[in-house]
Amino acid sequence: MGGFSYSDLISLDLGKLGTAVSDWKTMVGELDTLRTSVYSGLVQKSDAARWQGVNAGVTKEFVRSTAKEFLDLHAEAQSIYNVLQDAHTELAGIQKRAKALTEEARRGNPSMEPPDPGLVASDGGDGTVKVQMANMCTTKDTPQRTLDLMKWYADTLTGLVSHAAEIDAAVTRALRKSHGGDPNNAGHATYTSLDEEQLPRATQLASLGKDANDKQRAELRRLWESLSPEARATLWQGHKDDLLAAGLLSPTVKRAAPDVGSGPHGAESPGAAERRTREKMNLLAEGADWQGMNDASRHMAHYLGNSGDPVKLPVDKMLWDDEGFRNHIDQSIRQNQNKWREQALEEFKRNGGRPVAMPVESRNHDYSFDQGKDPNWFYAVGSTRSNVTGVVTVVPDADGRPKVGLDYQVNAWDRYNWDEGKGVSIGPLDIPDGQPARLHKTGLAQEFDMSGSSSVKHYDLGASVPNNEPLPGPDEPGREGGRTDPGREQQRANGR
Repeated sequence: MGGFSYSDLISLDLGKLGTAVSDWKTMVGELDTLRTSVYSGLVQKSDAARWQGVNAGVTKEFVRSTAKEFLDLHAEAQSIYNVLQDAHTELAGIQKRAKALTEEARRGNPSMEPPDPGLVASDGGDGTVKVQMANMCTTKDTPQRTLDLMKWYADTLTGLVSHAAEIDAAVTRALRKSHGGDPNNAGHATYTSLDEEQLPRATQLASLGKDANDKQRAELRRLWESLSPEARATLWQGHKDDLLAAGLLSPTVKRAAPDVGSGPHGAESPGAAERRTREKMNLLAEGADWQGMNDASRHMAHYLGNSGDPVKLPVDKMLWDDEGFRNHIDQSIRQNQNKWREQALEEFKRNGGRPVAMPVESRNHDYSFDQGKDPNWFYAVGSTRSNVTGVVTVVPDADGRPKVGLDYQVNAWDRYNWDEGKGVSIGPLDIPDGQPARLHKTGLAQEFDMSGSSSVKHYDLGASVPNNEPLPGPDEPGREGGRTDPGREQQRANGR
């Protein structure tokens, strides 16, 4: 679709495509009946005829040639029906999700404090989507959470527009190859689904691995969604490491700051009180470091460094350090594993016992670190949003029985900020509530996003019966980020 836009996707009349699918299905059935009649009637009678000579040879060859044309017409009609049916299913799902997200954004979230405002989506040009607040213009006073939501809706809707355009382009290529461009010569490339058009492109992108750019990674994830479970299994078995390196398991759930934070950065001028607070927080960061709270120290130092650059969370270390967080993630998997297993087994059965692969993702579940049990992560993160993303595979064993496995990673994200009611106390140093937040407001420090993912783990979901053995533990963290690491971010942030 040249110049395909968000408005095109929302207003697209898929009823016409649905009618075309139905018409081609009828055509396939009628051509199948005609093909069968020709071969069981005309061809058999022609071949069985006892007459000989030049006319007999020419006529028999003509009958066989004509019969083959009916065979080719049926194959072409079947191919066209297959790709149109796939396209209708894909586009209907994409349009439904786009409309649902548009309505969700428009409603906002009155239950938040303060409420999330209603957002309006519109065309942004070149297939992009622009999302703005419904009742006001975006200003420097717009809360970070609102900015995050605007970006998430805009990026997600833009991805859906791109996905629809890619589906249309794939269908166009498949229809051209099926028809061949010659109205007098039926039968060319045949398609059982859009997999034959999309899998080669997905394989090409997967082979890039970690070298894929952001645009290529996004296209690869969309193709992964479109592929059939069998085609996904083929891609997964051949390029698992490349797919993981390309970020296939990146979370798709909504990610936004949990609250409004301290407000606009640098909106006020700093005074002597804020400068004293900054010096005290520098001492706190140093003290936390000496007490072994390296992550709390590093994050506080990054806040004081005032760059606002995002920070990568060492999720394996978080899982290793904090048993409560580890149990929180295990519980999320336990709540979903039977459902994921049954869905994959159903696809395996539907696919005739051939390998299948299915993407899975849990909902976002917040977790708060306990100050008494883990002060390091309490001060480094506080509370984090988290979920699990993965791939469930089913492959036949030597006897054809299904073996179900889950490859998964843990994702965590948060925003480092100091609300009005937050203070900090480490050792003998204490900074009262509200003072850390003042540093952001007066431009002496800056809030920042934090996110990361764990290493990928494999878990056997069971064969004939579900597996309830313990889940694999996290990787033991290395020394990175410790006080002896000369490349630590704290040292860079403070110029040491």
